Amino acid sequence: MNTVTFTSLPFPRQRTALLVAAVFSAFTAQAQAQQTDATQAESVIVTGTRSIKRTVSDSEAPIDILTAKDLQSTGSGELATVLSRLLPSLNFPRPAVADGTSASRPAQLRGLSPDQTLILVNGKRWHTSAVVNVNGTAGRGSSPADLNTIPISSIEKIEVLRDGAAAQYGSDAIAGVINIILKKGADGGEVQAGIGQYSKRDGTQASLSANFGTTLGEKGWLRVTAEQRNQKETNRAGADFRNPLEPLYGKVNQVQGDPKLQQTNLGVNASLPLAADLEVYGFANYSRRNTDASATWRTAYTTGTTLRTSLYPNGFLPNEAATNTDASVVAGIKGRADGWRWDASLNYGSSEFSLDVNNSVNLSLGAISPTSFYAGKLKNTQTLANFDAAKEFEFAGLPNPLTLAVGAEYRRDQYEIGAGEPNSYFGSGAQGFSGFQPSNTGSFNRHSASIYANIEAELTKQLSASFALRHENYSDFGSVTSGKLSGRFEFTKEFALRAAASNGFRAPSLAQQNYTISTTNLITINGTSQLVDTGTFGVATAAAKALGAVPLEAEKSRNYSLGAVIQPVKNASLSIDTYQIDSDNRILYSGNLVLPAALQSVLAKQGVLVGAARYFTNALDTQTRGVDVVGTYQLPLSGTDKLGFTVGYNRNDTSVKRVGANPAVLTQNNLLLIDRQTISRAIDATPKDKFSFGVDYGFSGWNLHALATRYGSFVSPQNNATLDQTYSANTVLDIAGSYKIGKWTISAGVDNLTDKYPDQVTSAGNLNTGGTLPYSTFSPYGFNGRYYYAKVGYAW
Repeated sequence: MNTVTFTSLPFPRQRTALLVAAVFSAFTAQAQAQQTDATQAESVIVTGTRSIKRTVSDSEAPIDILTAKDLQSTGSGELATVLSRLLPSLNFPRPAVADGTSASRPAQLRGLSPDQTLILVNGKRWHTSAVVNVNGTAGRGSSPADLNTIPISSIEKIEVLRDGAAAQYGSDAIAGVINIILKKGADGGEVQAGIGQYSKRDGTQASLSANFGTTLGEKGWLRVTAEQRNQKETNRAGADFRNPLEPLYGKVNQVQGDPKLQQTNLGVNASLPLAADLEVYGFANYSRRNTDASATWRTAYTTGTTLRTSLYPNGFLPNEAATNTDASVVAGIKGRADGWRWDASLNYGSSEFSLDVNNSVNLSLGAISPTSFYAGKLKNTQTLANFDAAKEFEFAGLPNPLTLAVGAEYRRDQYEIGAGEPNSYFGSGAQGFSGFQPSNTGSFNRHSASIYANIEAELTKQLSASFALRHENYSDFGSVTSGKLSGRFEFTKEFALRAAASNGFRAPSLAQQNYTISTTNLITINGTSQLVDTGTFGVATAAAKALGAVPLEAEKSRNYSLGAVIQPVKNASLSIDTYQIDSDNRILYSGNLVLPAALQSVLAKQGVLVGAARYFTNALDTQTRGVDVVGTYQLPLSGTDKLGFTVGYNRNDTSVKRVGANPAVLTQNNLLLIDRQTISRAIDATPKDKFSFGVDYGFSGWNLHALATRYGSFVSPQNNATLDQTYSANTVLDIAGSYKIGKWTISAGVDNLTDKYPDQVTSAGNLNTGGTLPYSTFSPYGFNGRYYYAKVGYAW
């Protein structure tokens, strides 16, 4: 049965209780005395616990489990897109015309920053992306892990812990943890091919994947995954009617949509027993993704009839050809000794982003300018050594053994900025994306060490509790200690309450501390969108210090949750979890500081020639409150027929408790480091509600699936409140069907069957640029419309 979840429904708070009651009543009314096979509520979990027998239903914090079948229930080959349709609190918009963010899009859990969710693979920390999201998109200023580098065909299941877990896993686990568990074993395999296209006859996608196992030695196994995805671009841009004097007046010159993409993924997962209680293991993943994304159209004339460049007398659209290369290797050994389960591992991961700018020009070079440029690269690496040990201890008075877990970890991070070719940054630089200059480049690193402990116990047959404590020391900003206390009380087999309280942190990334570049950006000035040479400066640079920058501190959080788990019969379950997340010193990318002549002169003396500037700062204290509701019901039918329902709802609201003080030098020049738009983007640009209802019906080799998701309204904010635009809620319907005959499975479906689009941009302040960019980058379901697809698979 598919596990479908939800995030955000536009119901007022007062209706939430009615919704929950209605869902529960529906489930209990349909519940029958006949018992079915164990549901996912009884699945053993490994995320957020060190116990070997913890299940979803008796977890002290909310856990979602998504199976391989769930991940195949849509037409998308992107893991983040699939998760956004299946999880209660995950948002994955599809920004376009956003430089590196167009090639590496971030996902958000519970409306918080994308880098406040920790990604694990087989329980091991996954590295973050080299790309810094510096354009006006959701997650602006973050550089989270890139979920789309992990092939869906390699995944056995995903466990999502919707609770703070920094005391258990360290930095980043403020909103929650996504643990991706890879397929294992020597037996079986599958080859699958898929193809799809949007109803506008663009965005054609084709994929081919294989996952299979083989024996390794006498008792070991090796599992291999290979996947190839190709995607053509989509375009939903509008015609350009801004200037009748333009040679291409009235034509569609801009591109707004998904980029052209080619991606290759390779993965292995292996285990080899050395003795009865000793095993070596390892897994590795390699991903190379090439994307071609469009920048903003450059008109033929700059003002009046002044030709911008003789190289493009009709105007031109710069193209950003990016290559994301992602690699990771984990190797470890684990075993048992004197009752202890222990695990020692080494973990290396890297993300490299390089960029070529094509169909462009460096205006400073005039007619001799090349039209293609290498703009430079970014690289982020993580090296980690970890040791865990856990043991069960018998204590008088306890109904079951207590679990004690201890561990230590050492981690080294490195971030590199590589220069582009001189023509890419000379003078005005390449149009579309000016290259990284030698003064921007560098290699930055830090290290950290941590120790941690965890205790889990059943104090009585009804009451369980756990306590976790972790201490970390970072070379660049000092020490952080995190703790977590959680518990669960089972009133009856059908009803239990759970609660947790914790504090956590997120270390500022090396990218946030050191990212530096000067480029041309589309900035709204006095209600008009203009292209302005803009500098982003690392907080330690002289330029940033001249504008009031100070070293970044760690983000701090306090998480509180209270939930109920209701299981009236074995084949029905309902969970309701409320939460509050207080996050202090949140790191934000500043607003666009349009510099007056005096500050431009200060920077010019440093050799920095820009008209606007930005840098990272500990900007806000926020409070996020919300509720998750997830329900499943499997209706037993005759024979092998099955009918399953899943329903879920999330609402979250974030409010600002404190805004950091404005630097004196900016106040003196009538500038705000953190402006209204920057604040509103962090709290209002994601839907407050999301509601989903899924149905699965299986019979005689057939499986039919339908999922309706209602995305709540969201706001595209501006500094001038009158230019804000609120986008309406919308319901998207996905349907699919599959038929299994022998070892073959044939499936087809339609995502967004009703061809829903978000409202079009109506305000010039929202970067509509005269109607050429009609859709908001904040749309939680994109703006491509209806998508048809078909798949065929052979399994053995």
